[in-house]
Amino acid sequence: MKIVLAYSGGLDTSVILKWLAETYQAEIIAFAADIGQEEELKGLRQKALKTGASKIYIDDLQAEFARDFIFPMFRAGAMYENQYLLGTSIARPLIAKRMVEIAKKEKAAAIAHGATGKGNDQVRFELTAAALAPELQVIAPWREDRFRERFPGRAEMIRYCEDHGIPVQATAKKPYSTDRNLLHISYEAGMLEDPWFDAFAASNKGMFTLSVSPEDAPDKPEIVTLDFVRGDCVAVNGKKLDPLGVMRTLNRLGGKHGVGRVDLVENRFVGMKSRGVYETPGGAILHFAHRQVETLTMDREVMHLRDSLIPKYSELVYYGFWFSPERLALQALVEESQKNVAGTVRVRLYKGGLYVAGRKSPVSLYNPQIATMDADPTRAYNQGDATGFIRLNALRLKVQARRNRKSTAN
Repeated sequence: MKIVLAYSGGLDTSVILKWLAETYQAEIIAFAADIGQEEELKGLRQKALKTGASKIYIDDLQAEFARDFIFPMFRAGAMYENQYLLGTSIARPLIAKRMVEIAKKEKAAAIAHGATGKGNDQVRFELTAAALAPELQVIAPWREDRFRERFPGRAEMIRYCEDHGIPVQATAKKPYSTDRNLLHISYEAGMLEDPWFDAFAASNKGMFTLSVSPEDAPDKPEIVTLDFVRGDCVAVNGKKLDPLGVMRTLNRLGGKHGVGRVDLVENRFVGMKSRGVYETPGGAILHFAHRQVETLTMDREVMHLRDSLIPKYSELVYYGFWFSPERLALQALVEESQKNVAGTVRVRLYKGGLYVAGRKSPVSLYNPQIATMDADPTRAYNQGDATGFIRLNALRLKVQARRNRKSTAN
């Protein structure tokens, strides 16, 4: 039996790799996706092979991640529960998609992951596999009683690694866990499980990776220009960039100014609330600037319709339904809405804040001659027309008020 394992080289997946080989008498093919976690990939190949993998795939998926996952999601304006820019959520379908491709190539019967039974990632991995390769078996060790009984805590896992010569760097107590990619880094568990704990206190500065604290950001604001075509940022500060280049550039600029930090309590798909802290410097700039160019170029009713669907679209990403027919249907509407979303936005970055410093578009729907408070030289708008407009809209309110007055009188 061959099993393709989503492998990070950390304590959990190192133990799982060895445990799967022993328990299922299987050949384990490890897979690590390079989606922008950088130094976390160092030494991974040697570690996987030493732990017992027959081979390991380490695939650079950063360009695909930015182009086919991050950018389409940002065209939709997605933001889960009005705070979370879905950095972890959007990465999982890409990782699972590549796992399925490797499983088919290697003729593996199953894929496996190290997601716990309490989290969202298990759902995201497995829904993607169901959509792309329903014939594959999915193994989730954390949901098996025999695995949890053998490893009730980190101490047992560390001892297991020592007994089997598995090279991992871990301690019995870790203050928090992290997940990093091109779009963000997340922090959860440990001391962060207390929602009263102040993650942004000066004493916790060492936790953050992608950004400086707003207090330590430059005292002088910086202007950044973003050019958009069909809803996608195609240039930053006048330099043409592909989606990967855009994300890398905006991450650097946002991190420099402490932009994109969020601390939130969110509703997991499995039913519980969890507390997470996120750094999304480039994504925060992109989301903000994209909205600004939309304000100039999107029809009112199209914008309102799209906006009404943002919570649903965001839920689908968060819950793991990226490859579902309903997400694809919503994406088609999004793409239609973005045809004329083009122009340039200036954003001022200053001590964690994002401020618009101007926007323009060759296809703008904003007409200053019509909107002016002075006389309209085009005579495109007759203020007198508003009288009938208001009367018609007021009619039902007047009828209702008269009815209520009679009811009260009786």
